Amino acid sequence: MDHKLDTARRWFLKDCGVGLGALALRSLAAAPANPLAPKIPHFAPKAKRVIFLFMAGAPSHLELFDNKPQLARFDGTLPPADLLKGYRAAFINPNSKLLGPKFQFARHGKSGAELSELLPHLAKVVDDIAIVKSMTTDAFNHAPGQLLMNTGSMIFGRPSFGAWTTYGLGSESQDLPAFVVFSTGKKGPSGGNSCWGSGFLPTVHQGVQFRASGDPVLYLSNPEGVDQQLQRDSLDSIKRLNQMKLDQAGDPEIATRISSYEMAFRMQASAPELMDLSKEPRHVLDLYGAEPGKPSFANCVLLARRLAERGVRFTQIFHEAWDQHGSLVKDIKQNCKDTDQACAALIQDLKQRGMLEDTLVVWGGEFGRTPMTQGGSDGRDHHPNAFTMWMAGGGIKPGLVLGETDELGFNVTRDKVHVHDLHATLLHLLGFDHTKLTYRSQGRDFRLTDVHGNVVRSLLA
Repeated sequence: MDHKLDTARRWFLKDCGVGLGALALRSLAAAPANPLAPKIPHFAPKAKRVIFLFMAGAPSHLELFDNKPQLARFDGTLPPADLLKGYRAAFINPNSKLLGPKFQFARHGKSGAELSELLPHLAKVVDDIAIVKSMTTDAFNHAPGQLLMNTGSMIFGRPSFGAWTTYGLGSESQDLPAFVVFSTGKKGPSGGNSCWGSGFLPTVHQGVQFRASGDPVLYLSNPEGVDQQLQRDSLDSIKRLNQMKLDQAGDPEIATRISSYEMAFRMQASAPELMDLSKEPRHVLDLYGAEPGKPSFANCVLLARRLAERGVRFTQIFHEAWDQHGSLVKDIKQNCKDTDQACAALIQDLKQRGMLEDTLVVWGGEFGRTPMTQGGSDGRDHHPNAFTMWMAGGGIKPGLVLGETDELGFNVTRDKVHVHDLHATLLHLLGFDHTKLTYRSQGRDFRLTDVHGNVVRSLLA
């Protein structure tokens, strides 16, 4: 390469007012010193934080929330041909026979909401939640469905809802990550780490996965022979080197690295206290069904409340256990036994602490299950046309049952809520106009709702 040409190129990138390096440095100079410092949203928010109970694998709305006596009546018969026109199932032949609900339903609370016998604890708090029976999505397989629910897109590489939340609001915690993730099911979510990734946002906004017991993050404790002072001195030296590189290159990812090292150091003091559930009163442990030292969904839900108390902006629990293509009766019973008590306890606990009014709790999976059978007479396939989610707190209208499906639970017939509408509504409760919470990447502005979404006003308190 010609030496003069190389020198000219370096000069242009480094010193020219329109150079890429100069632009990066200007962007960095305009950014706050702490990328997770609390920020002011577009308007006064109803919710200050989010706890998302993600039932990965897709719970059957027909066994839990959407009672269909007609489906029971036509059990074992073929569905109407006109119902299946243009319909595409993930695995089964759409002409599979109809499968009636496997459990009994009853009405509860002043709202009279119908719930399955599998949800006795949720029944006690049904007047504190809003049930949306008219959810719909575009995806009928797990990975794209989970990505759409968590990132607004079926394509890998987009920022997650949690990342958008911390990008917009920052964090109120100095000693813990802004966005914390737990995984409590048989395996992790099919969408992988992208479900809590930062995409093209700075990586400081991605979720930090915690373990359910012991050190929340591996290698958080110092190794033998390294005390706190040596650790502090080492980090200070690394910070100086990183700062020199940051000043030279202007790469915001270096700022993220500095922030991550400092957060890890502070977590060495804050995390052990956070994870010690034995400090909770016995009546609280019993309320959740939590057992200190024994990893469980209940323990993680209780930890979510503790994280919320400590200023963590977004906590998400992935419980990948709901994919009942077969063994529906046995497995959904176990899933509800594992999750129902703790979910209801979270609502009760937040309410009695005065935290429910500004904590947004969301429960749901990526889609629903077919009214048609799979696996003989004890399973259901994936179903994007209709499913149920529930929400509570943070400006959500309590005691509401929104939407309806047809007599077989196949299609939404009233008050359809698409995933993009859900995202627009949740961002609204956090104080954002979803069309204006954007980030420029690859030459255009992106947002969680892409070019879609409407706020569901009937969900708002």
